[in-house]
Formats: sequence, structure tokens, C-alpha cells
Amino acid sequence: MRRVMRCVALWAVLLCGSVTAALSVPAWAGDPPAPPPAPAPAPRTPVPAVGRTWPVGVRPTVVRGWKPPATVYGPGHRGVDLAAPAGAPVRAVAPGRVSFAGRVAGRGVVSVELTGTDLRITYEPVRPSVRKGDEVEAGGVVGTVEPTGSHCARTACVHWGALRGGTYVDPLSLLPPWLLRRGPSRLLPVLGVPLPV
Repeated sequence: MRRVMRCVALWAVLLCGSVTAALSVPAWAGDPPAPPPAPAPAPRTPVPAVGRTWPVGVRPTVVRGWKPPATVYGPGHRGVDLAAPAGAPVRAVAPGRVSFAGRVAGRGVVSVELTGTDLRITYEPVRPSVRKGDEVEAGGVVGTVEPTGSHCARTACVHWGALRGGTYVDPLSLLPPWLLRRGPSRLLPVLGVPLPV
């Protein structure tokens, strides 16, 4: 076998007049080289709980939850719908800069890029009270719920979406656990302890 390989290499040098041709002969004479291994996917860091308030109300009803699509253009729900009456204030959940405030497909939309993160939050249908470039604080009003344009059937609602780069994430993951709890803290009476004099 070595003799055949040497003859083929010598033949390639004579025919092509090139040392590189001779060096490349063994590569194609045997089995093709294995492809390089695919790089491991980069680990995704969790979404930081940077929210300081709900977008509407105190603890609004989630009319429709987040359901990520299986593919980029596949069916799903790329945010959450929160029950809110028309005219209710819509607040920034965290500090940031308004990246868009206007109309898209007949609906009012406000988008805010959150400070110190790679997250962008979107609210719709909202009548904006801010403009592109405005700085907003957590809890600052960015608009009011529009009376029309809601896709919730039985009640008015605000669609709250969150993007990290080009990937949709669950906006509820932005809220810390103390905001997601259902009831307020309650102090219970202490029994059997005498009152101070």
C-alpha cells in the first residue's frame, strides 16, 4: 500500500509539477476526514427580575399566558395579556429608554429598552404619553389602555411582551417573587402576651 501511495504521490508531482499536489494526494486517497464537531450551544443566562411594578393595576388578572412558539414563525403567544379597563394607566415595569411610541397596524404601541440589560419591553394597545428617546423610571406612566384594538374577547387587556435580543421571553419572569405572590402580607394577632404598661 505504501508503494502505491508513493507512486501516486510521485505521479502527482510529475504531472502537476507541485509539491502541494503531492501532499494533498494522501488526504483524498483514503477515507475523507471527519467534519469538525459542532460547537456546544452557549448557556442561556436567566432573565433578570428587574421589574419593580406591574404594567397595569396592582395584581392584574392574566387573561392569556405566555406560550413560546416552537419555531420562529410558528403559532404561540409571545407575551402575556393582562386585564385592564380602557383608559387605565400603563406603567414602565423598570427604568429604561423609550425606543418606539406610535401606531403599528392600527394599534398604539410603546417599547422600552430596559437600562443595563439586553431586554426590550412592549405594551399594546396603548395610547402613548411618551416619545421615542424619553427616559422612564419604574412605575412611570408611558400611556393609557386604548378602548379599541384589544384582542381579548371578553375584556379590555394590555399585551405585555419581552424580547431578549431577537428571542421572546416570558415577561412575568421580569417580576420578582414578592410581586408575583397572590395576596398581601398579613399580621396575625399575638395571643397571651400582656400589653406594655
